Amino acid sequence: MAGADDLFTADFRGELSDVSLELERIDDLADGVSRSLSKAFHGAILDGKDLRSLLGDIGKSFADIALKAALKPVTNLAGNLVENLFTATNPALGGVQAFAKGGVIAAPSYFPMRGGTGLAGEAGPEAILPLARGSDGRLGVASAASAPISISVNVQASNAQSFIGAEAEMSAMLLRAVKRGRRAS
Repeated sequence: MAGADDLFTADFRGELSDVSLELERIDDLADGVSRSLSKAFHGAILDGKDLRSLLGDIGKSFADIALKAALKPVTNLAGNLVENLFTATNPALGGVQAFAKGGVIAAPSYFPMRGGTGLAGEAGPEAILPLARGSDGRLGVASAASAPISISVNVQASNAQSFIGAEAEMSAMLLRAVKRGRRAS
């Protein structure tokens, strides 16, 4: 049950983080509105602006704030994309994580490809697996070398004739197994 609690905690923390970001955006918008209203009333009182001019300034300020808020996610996305592209193409610009032995991409990540830009991890964690050529020349997923397999065969024979028959049958079975093993590797 501890795994379910850990998952809930991680999901809950993620939701709290999203809520916190939205609250920060709302706080920024409120500060902008407050500054705009203060400027508008300051101009009306000290500069003697009329009501129409005052309301026009307030409307322009609100439109500017709304436009900035609407474009902020697009600006952040474009900035992150450019940063990721430069970082991926020039290791000196940022941390480069090597995946020669495999790994997991848990968050959306952009990377350069021959035909443009690739995206991994956009729908959840994705695995990177090293590839290796088999003895037949085919490319496939590399796996760690395993320990040798030991096979014991017990043959019970009632006489020499039955032993010779069992020996021939066992030889044929072993030969087939070895051939299948060579094809698979």
